This record gives sequence, structure tokens and C-alpha cells, in this order.
Amino acid sequence: MATSDISISSSSIFGPSLEGMKHVKSEQGEMLTKPFLDVCKLILPVIDKFGAAMALVKSDIGGNITRLENKYLSNPTEFTLLYSMIKPEIADKTAKGSSSCTNGLLWLTRAMDFLVELFRDLLAHPDWTMSQCCTDSYSKTLKKWHGWLASSSFTLAMKLAPDRSKFMEIISGTGNVNADMESFCSNFAPFLEENHKFLASVGMDNLKAS
Repeated sequence: MATSDISISSSSIFGPSLEGMKHVKSEQGEMLTKPFLDVCKLILPVIDKFGAAMALVKSDIGGNITRLENKYLSNPTEFTLLYSMIKPEIADKTAKGSSSCTNGLLWLTRAMDFLVELFRDLLAHPDWTMSQCCTDSYSKTLKKWHGWLASSSFTLAMKLAPDRSKFMEIISGTGNVNADMESFCSNFAPFLEENHKFLASVGMDNLKAS
């Protein structure tokens, strides 16, 4: 599906992020910094509805968005394209630093992988509790990159996951939330795959948490 053809039931909480996805790529098909970060920011209200269970995830996502956004704002013309912030760090051999934009993009992409997988689980397994969905999506995405401490903290937080039916009711609005959730997954996942492909090409896609 072309991003310009994204189907939106705009009254659900996914509406703004689906609208934003239409602008993530340039006419030449390149990833644009501000529109990509904007979509990531627009999904934060969904994370809010998870409450304490997602506090760690939200903090991590927010911190990485801020890091990348600050770099972009330092020179919007130079850093219009998302990967233009990464290439100088690769050349300078500073990409592996904990405060690098490369590190920020890697962990932001991984956190978004987790959310996409979580939404897919909610759609595919209507009989699962929210905690089951969170645990399964975590094991498929972030877990292999986390050390023991982060993994333990995350596993503990998942036990605070909200009641599934209440959560779905809160995020639905008056729109078709399942359709919007599916649209979010199918349209956002390719952007994440592209990030991974780029990061892999510069040897930065397999870093683990220290």
C-alpha cells in the first residue's frame, strides 16, 4: 500500500500518526528526519494509555526522539534526511557511543518494533490478556538486545499492564481502532525495516545494551 493511500479512521487514537506517515518519505523515497520523528511522537498518546507498564518504554522513546530532534534542530538543512545524522558518526567512529544519534535511532527503532509487534498480537490474539501480548511481543523484539537488569525490569513492568478491554475502549474513540491499528502496523513496519537495513549496512544493527 502506498503511504498516500493510508486508510484512516481518524477518530481513533491512531489517526494523527497514520496521517503523519504520509509525509515520512521524500519524493525521491528517502527517509525524512522530522516527519519520521513526528510519527514516533504521535504514537506516544497510545503508550500513555498503558500506564505504569509502559513507563520505561515511553521514557526510552522520548529520550531518543529528543536526542535526534536536537541534532536535527542544530542544522535542519544539513539533517533533513534521517540517515544524514548517522553517517558523520560512522565516519568519525563515534557511532557506538551511548549518547550518539546512531544509538538513539537504533533503540528508537527497536522500541517501535516492540509496539508494532504488540499491536499485531492484540489483533491476532483476541483471547490473550494484555500482559500476554506485552510479554510475547517483548520476547520477539527487545528481549534479545537487553541485558539481565533491563530484561528483569521490563518483565516486572509488564505485570502492571492494564485490563485489555478497558484499554481497547479508551483508545478506540469513535473510530474503527482495529482497522487503524492494522493500518499502523502495515504502513509503519516498512520504515522500521528500512532503518534496520541502513544500520546493518554500517555495522550498527546488532549492538546490545551495555
